[in-house]
Amino acid sequence: MRMRIPFVILIVLAFWAAGAMHAQISNPIAEPIVKRGLSVQIRDVARLPDTRGLYPDDQDAAGWARVSYVRDIADGRRFANDSRGFLYLLDRDNRPSLYADVGAAFPLTFYGGLASGFIGFEFHPEFAQNGLFYTAHVERAMRNPATPHFIPPGFTQADATFHSVITEWRATNPAANVFEGARRELLRVGNAVEYSRHIISHLEFNPTAEPGDPDYGLLYTSGTDFGFSNGGGPNASNPGQTQRLDTVVGAILRIDPRSPSESGGTKGVGDYTIPPINQFAADGDPETLGEIYAYGFRNAHRLSWDLEDGTMFASDIGMSHIEEINIVREGLNYGWMQREGFFDNGVTRPGGALNQVFPLPAEILNGQSPDGFTYPVAIYDHNDGQSVTGGFAYHGRIPALRGKFVFGDIVRGRLFVADLAAMKAADDGIPQTVAPVEEIQLYIRDASGNRTYVTLRELVEAAMGATVTRADLQISRSGDGEIFITSRQDGIIRMLVPDSD
Repeated sequence: MRMRIPFVILIVLAFWAAGAMHAQISNPIAEPIVKRGLSVQIRDVARLPDTRGLYPDDQDAAGWARVSYVRDIADGRRFANDSRGFLYLLDRDNRPSLYADVGAAFPLTFYGGLASGFIGFEFHPEFAQNGLFYTAHVERAMRNPATPHFIPPGFTQADATFHSVITEWRATNPAANVFEGARRELLRVGNAVEYSRHIISHLEFNPTAEPGDPDYGLLYTSGTDFGFSNGGGPNASNPGQTQRLDTVVGAILRIDPRSPSESGGTKGVGDYTIPPINQFAADGDPETLGEIYAYGFRNAHRLSWDLEDGTMFASDIGMSHIEEINIVREGLNYGWMQREGFFDNGVTRPGGALNQVFPLPAEILNGQSPDGFTYPVAIYDHNDGQSVTGGFAYHGRIPALRGKFVFGDIVRGRLFVADLAAMKAADDGIPQTVAPVEEIQLYIRDASGNRTYVTLRELVEAAMGATVTRADLQISRSGDGEIFITSRQDGIIRMLVPDSD
């Protein structure tokens, strides 16, 4: 099933009929997301150690532990991170022990906010043989002796305020439950805005690629504008940094993490190899970066693949109005800062502003006059949330969720679904075609089996014994395809489970 949002079409046609081509839209999606009877049980799995008070510059000092991801690896072990610098191994009973003190390796790691610190990690698909895993963290630039591999065009190292860093770690004994080994820096990007927003926060190998596939062993990064849309200071709100192929700004990268000295291949901007299969590596244009996979993202901070057909998804956090789920295809342009959802962003209009959206011409909305941008397949606006979190195509044990894409809102903690078939049908070149979205109703069962309906925020507040201003929802997927729900407030790892469990 596909859905076209008729009230948006009517608004657009009305504006154009009246000649009001510059009329701002204050409420892009008037119809709210509602619950339609879809309910799922949620259960606690583990809690990471309390790390409050460790760092004086921690602006989220009230949060118990800042869990942003849970990963199961091929040998059956489970890992989770606390972005205050710790990578934990969870045993068979989900009891955590410290695997690696990532923060201790980087004294200048910055913990001044939720989108900072040790924010992401991923294990190589052959970790059991080669011991390789990868982390993403952010550092202060002040008094930092390290030289960035890349600084946004027009800026120098002196302009950098923070560094986004990807590191490769090599465990001497991959089977050991405590890390010992060496590390190598793959990429260091200088952020030229006041705040450490929109850092590289996610690393992922394509889980559907198998040995011998061209995509096997290639590492993808989240796509971010490095704060140029609202990162603070005089360099923020800078559309000139976007919509270009000579920069990593706004781009999802696909790299071979091997050093060129090992692979014998072409060096990227960092100490990694550009895959020759990349479209922009083979376009013959010396002005394009060959590591770019797709571009035009504001903060595509989470990536995932449908394990059944290999469709790649990105959750792109919007500015002031629209949150997006995109189907990602190589070489395509996803529109930021020119587009937000299927609207025109005001920053590129005379007299317009970054927090404004305007209607597109009817012929673009209807797909009759393609504009070169690729549009999302599911959206919601800031009436229903404030910041989209990652999501997954679900094919697990919960019947009500099968065939759906499960995602949510970071700030409000709401969980949403969209039908996978509808999302894929919406990838049709018609901007206004998007899949309907509905909300999941969560419930817990007590010792007597009684059902109590809850919100994630209520669960977080109960665990913390205090009111929280945001739920800080994050979503991960287990090795057998089930869904982890975590919060960077209470440090608890939860899971969506079948009602019979």
